[in-house]
Amino acid sequence: MADLEKAARKAREFRQRERQILDAAQELFLEQGEDRVTVEMIAEHVGIGKGTIYKHFETKNEIYLLLMIRYEEDLETVFSEIGESDDKEKLAREYFRFRIADPGRYQLFDRLENKVIKDQAVPELVEKLHAIRASNFDRLRHIIQRRIEEGVLEDVPPAYHICSAWALAHGAVGLMQSPFYQKLIEDKEDFLDFLIGIGIRMGNKGQSGR
Repeated sequence: MADLEKAARKAREFRQRERQILDAAQELFLEQGEDRVTVEMIAEHVGIGKGTIYKHFETKNEIYLLLMIRYEEDLETVFSEIGESDDKEKLAREYFRFRIADPGRYQLFDRLENKVIKDQAVPELVEKLHAIRASNFDRLRHIIQRRIEEGVLEDVPPAYHICSAWALAHGAVGLMQSPFYQKLIEDKEDFLDFLIGIGIRMGNKGQSGR
C-alpha cells in the first residue's frame, strides 16, 4: 500500500510540474515571443533545472502542441458546460468570447500551429490536436444544423457558418491587437460585446439576400 501511495504521489507531482512548465512557457511566449524563449528560460521561470524539462518534453515543438491541445480542450469544456439543451445564442456568444477575449493567446497558437506544421513535428500530438478540433467542429455543426432546420439560420452547409464565425474571430483578433485600433476604441469590453452580437446574428436567415 505504501508503495502504491508513493507512486500515486509521484505521478501527481509529475503532472503538476508538467502544468507548471506549460504555464510558464505560455507566459514567456506571450511576453517575449516564442522564438526568443529558450528551454533554460522556461526552467528558470519554474525554478527547476533544464534537465527536468527534458524529463517531460523532448522539444519545444512538443510544448507548442500540448499548449494548443490544452486550448482546444478548454473550448471543449465551454461546450460541455453549456450543453446542447441550453440557449443556443449563449453557446454562440461564449464561442466568440472564447476566441476573441484573449487575442494574444489566440495569435500565439495560430503562429505555433504554422511552426509545427512546417516542421512536421510530433505527428501523434498533431493527430490528437486535430481529433479534438474535429470533435468541437462536429458539435458546432450539429447545433448549426438544428438551427437551420428550425428556420433561424440560412440554409447553407453548416461549414459556411462555422468558417464565417472563424473568419470574423480571426479578423477581430488582428484588429484588437493593432496599436491604432487600441487607441481608437476606448471601451474594449463594450466593443467586444458589440462584435459578438454581430457574430451571433450574421448567419441569420434572410440576411444574405438569398
